[in-house]
Amino acid sequence: MTQDLPEVRGRLVPQKALSELTWLRVGGSAEWLFTPADVDDLAEFLAALGRGVSVFPMGVGSNLIVRDGGMKAVVLKMGRGFNHIEIEGGRVRAGAAALDAHVARRAADAGLDLTFLRTIPGSIGGAVRMNAGCYGTYTADVFVEAKAVTRAGEIVTLTADDLAFQYRQTELPEGWVIVEATFAPPEGAPEALHALMEEQLAKRDATQPTKERSAGSTFRNPAGFSSTGRADDTHELKAWKVIDEAGMRGARRGGAQMSEKHSNFLINTGGATAADLEALGEEVRKKVYENSGITLEWEIMRVGETAP
Repeated sequence: MTQDLPEVRGRLVPQKALSELTWLRVGGSAEWLFTPADVDDLAEFLAALGRGVSVFPMGVGSNLIVRDGGMKAVVLKMGRGFNHIEIEGGRVRAGAAALDAHVARRAADAGLDLTFLRTIPGSIGGAVRMNAGCYGTYTADVFVEAKAVTRAGEIVTLTADDLAFQYRQTELPEGWVIVEATFAPPEGAPEALHALMEEQLAKRDATQPTKERSAGSTFRNPAGFSSTGRADDTHELKAWKVIDEAGMRGARRGGAQMSEKHSNFLINTGGATAADLEALGEEVRKKVYENSGITLEWEIMRVGETAP
């Protein structure tokens, strides 16, 4: 692939171990890791990159299992050129690498309510891509527009209609990279917003294994109790409940475990491989289906090649 790679102003690292970049600390290497200097650097790189070369945009690695065989791709990791947060006229514009928690705090300082982002362990690019949500509010509820770079290197503006927001997913074409998003949140008193976020953090720490190596919620809450994805589906039934009912709280495989504290959290207790984690997740899905007829859908993204 070396001859195909264009000149860049950012950093281009060969054979980067992705286990160093994911919260679960597993996975093989990327053929290349590219950290663009800015949007123009990214656009020029993608425009010049051979069309046969796969690209994979990666956030902070908080919701990701990279398989043990690594990725035959250029992994794109947004850095300092993409972590800006700007607030003006009741709108919040943030770069894809800005952390959800930082955006929530800055918005609260300005009297704007993005408190639902405070406990989501990721960055804005991922929040838009996955329509992240918490406490009954989703990214789609406050979304105005996003800026993205296409696989051909064109810089485009995306509306909510373009992204077709759904529960924990959007329709973003293969290889497109979200680089910035703009939100129009409701207003609130800064003191009250900060107090609410403190309450949410305390609740999260009391109920979730925040000190463990995890990737957040492992499975989506069952849609309409049957994961049909219809617009009239609800998500009142929680994934942890059907996992408990299937007897899988605390289940282990190698170094992987379904957390005793919150059974919808898959954790690396130490020494787990990506194969351990994914296989345990699949075992949970099988047991839940056998017990309740419900097919759990992965919320954690799994990418890459299995080990030979």
